[in-house]
Amino acid sequence: MSKISTPFDLVIIGAGPGGYTAAVVAAQKGLKVALIEKEELGGTCLNKGCIPTKALLSSVRLGEQIIQQANEFGLEIKGKVSFEGIFKKKDQIVRRLRQGLSFLLKSYNIQLIQGKAHFVSPERIRVGEAEFGFKNCIIATGSRPVSLPGLEPDGQYILTSDHLLANNEIPSSLVIIGGGVIGIEFACIFNGLGTKVTIIEALPSILPGMDREITRLLRQALERKGIKIFLGQRVTQVNKDLQGVSLSLARGQEVRAKRVLVAIGRRPYTEGLKLENAGLEMEDGHIAVNNRLETKTRNIYAIGDVIGGTLLAHKACTEATVAVQNIVGKQVVMDYRLIPLCIFSHPEVASVGLNEEEARKKGFTVKIGKFPFAANGRAMCERKGLGLVKVVGDKNSGVILGIQIIGPSATEVIATASILIKSEIKMKEIPRILFAHPTYSESIYQAILNIYNGATDLPQTPTSKS
Repeated sequence: MSKISTPFDLVIIGAGPGGYTAAVVAAQKGLKVALIEKEELGGTCLNKGCIPTKALLSSVRLGEQIIQQANEFGLEIKGKVSFEGIFKKKDQIVRRLRQGLSFLLKSYNIQLIQGKAHFVSPERIRVGEAEFGFKNCIIATGSRPVSLPGLEPDGQYILTSDHLLANNEIPSSLVIIGGGVIGIEFACIFNGLGTKVTIIEALPSILPGMDREITRLLRQALERKGIKIFLGQRVTQVNKDLQGVSLSLARGQEVRAKRVLVAIGRRPYTEGLKLENAGLEMEDGHIAVNNRLETKTRNIYAIGDVIGGTLLAHKACTEATVAVQNIVGKQVVMDYRLIPLCIFSHPEVASVGLNEEEARKKGFTVKIGKFPFAANGRAMCERKGLGLVKVVGDKNSGVILGIQIIGPSATEVIATASILIKSEIKMKEIPRILFAHPTYSESIYQAILNIYNGATDLPQTPTSKS
């Protein structure tokens, strides 16, 4: 057995966004770092999640705008979306980013170790035939799709998101089990490619936990695009034949499709790590950590999907930075109050902080301000007037509690919302901030002004008169 005698200051298991961010931050602080990955650099996000889906969504969205909305811009264009073309471009983007990541790690002298790791002890790890020591370790092994009894993926009729991203055909019809982020984004991709899409969600709303007004508007937009949505429904029976899959629902309906995507969520991935050798074990399906990202074994930390909570790349990256800071002796805790949630649907949806229902449940005296993109100059110029910005404010303290957006560039504009909430700036101070015109972000400004009936881009109403 090959052994590396000199222990690493830090060993990281998993080279997804959390893992490679931790590696870079640690290297910047002078630590000797090893990064272990059993598959491709970038993890699920780069190879099977965030990046490939956004590449496909961008191509589909542009195709829809060029082909279907050209007349709104005074243009006459005929064409069609090339399935082969957009998937080829998706693969090119993934490869390019993966190559860039490899160069990044080399520039910091981070040792990349390819293979599947498992713990030998709290201070030793094995990858294949190599065994070596470490002073500290970060577990960043991510997550994998959850399946349902009777709907176990077979790669042919019943698929996971991984299968669809590696697909070489456009199914004529697709049923998506789950109306969460993954389900909604894939619905938009394949609807844009001409597939007949149906979403089945067991809960009363798509995007459970999001602001109800925002999800209602999104549902209406998706249904206008031809996507059929069943809410509060469960699959009771599954039958496969040569024509595809037949699904029986609890209320007696039957839905048929060529393919079924199971998108009910993901669960932490720890298989094969032999956590018990490091004094660790799973708790409620994930690795338990404190607010410093420490496990119960003093020198081992865990970040990202493997610790549960909100499964987002940017959350994992922030946790990576916090964990490394604690490894080098800082006293830093993770703040989960302001994690932006972004859905790259069409229209886009984004949220940060508390929504209206959450704020009221917490006992705040809530004031709401809204501004429609139909009154935003930039949105009109780009023919994207669907949607609104909704601001949740606290009457007593005068600060912003949360902002929700449905509409153009929502996933970009939400960064401005995060800054305003984090800074705890008083809403009545917002007029002193200059928002450029015409931009989407000035809709946040107008929505905040609307809390006090002062939106300058909305007509006066009887209740807004002074």
